Amino acid sequence: MKLWDKGFSIDKKIELFTVGNDREIDMHIAKYDVEASRAHAVMLESIGIITSEELEQLKSGLKILAESIEEGTFIIEDSFEDVHSKIEHELTKTLGDVGKKIHTARSRNDQVLVALQLYYKENLEIINSKTKTFFDTLLGLAETHKTQLLPGYTHLQVAMPSSFGLWFSAYAELLIDDVYVLNAVSKIADQNPLGSAAGYGSSFPIDRDITTKELGFSTLKYNVVAAQLSRGKSERAIASALGGLCNTMARFAMDICLYMSQNFGFVTFPDELTTGSSIMPHKKNPDVFELIRGKCNKIQALHSEMLLITNNLPSGYHRDFQLLKENIINAFEDVKDILDIFNYSIQQIIVKDIDLTDEKYQYLFTVDSINNLVVEGMSFREAYQKIGSQVQAGTYKPDLGKEHSHIGSIHNLCLDDIRAKFPK
Repeated sequence: MKLWDKGFSIDKKIELFTVGNDREIDMHIAKYDVEASRAHAVMLESIGIITSEELEQLKSGLKILAESIEEGTFIIEDSFEDVHSKIEHELTKTLGDVGKKIHTARSRNDQVLVALQLYYKENLEIINSKTKTFFDTLLGLAETHKTQLLPGYTHLQVAMPSSFGLWFSAYAELLIDDVYVLNAVSKIADQNPLGSAAGYGSSFPIDRDITTKELGFSTLKYNVVAAQLSRGKSERAIASALGGLCNTMARFAMDICLYMSQNFGFVTFPDELTTGSSIMPHKKNPDVFELIRGKCNKIQALHSEMLLITNNLPSGYHRDFQLLKENIINAFEDVKDILDIFNYSIQQIIVKDIDLTDEKYQYLFTVDSINNLVVEGMSFREAYQKIGSQVQAGTYKPDLGKEHSHIGSIHNLCLDDIRAKFPK
């Protein structure tokens, strides 16, 4: 029995195409649909649509379903379109006519909307927490390796001295910007759409404040049309936020792949974290970081997909929205996995000692040499020309002893300030 069943069967080819793989994807939102159903039942009892006894029966039935979801025994058989029809079926099978009352004053549209909003809200918090863990790891590595110098590059040409402390803490501080955006998107997800029904509300005297409080939303999407229009808008904002975080991680992963190569040789990892070649026995490949880079780049493309699916759709519900679920949920699951594996792997990084007296690094300190001359009284332009002439003549001798003391430089990393800056 489908939620929209009117006494006739749909063409099987049409059914297969329209349902797609909703059953598999809906397993991720099953627990949230149960939570929303419970809140909806509480509200129905408060306005006299169901009795207090019926409410307790529904609560009991929903608790059993919640436990089966948590235990991993809950399944959505092929005979059901989605998780919503499965849950209503189970309640009806257990409670009879009482189970049939759960769909009163709501539509499958606001049912899936609220389940998704709850999923987004909770998983944004999880990603925020995992990002903080990764942030703390990077600052710890920055502290450990703050005195170890590293060549800095512009245009992939040797440029100026950097350090591993500067490198690790740079990506840590970039994560703060990503969390600012994640927190902003969390506010978008933290709005209750339940009660908008099919997008035009209900003639029942429902109390949307009750479901908002029961589900822990900080506010609700007041306008029922706006609630339906938020489908797609939420996903675009979330995809952009996840993409920003992934951009940071992809660039960091690229640095690691580059720095592991023999031409750089700045870092390495234990053999257990790398892979080999089927024909080249000397290979020690950074596959985990290459996959992090690839997965992060894939997620960065998600915003374009969300935009193109929903761009210029008129107001009201459209089945196109069904196509948003799979890849946005997969992105959430992938980002959580990426943060875990990145944090696990980077803790095992082996930082090598770099010989900055090597010939290829001889011009790494030219700017410091210019600055020394300026401090001694020479104009910057004259100092630049003098050191430039030495470089051209091959007579330049680097001065490795210059310290960089300003805020955020090699010898003044401000790690405590960066740590305090992370949003509470």
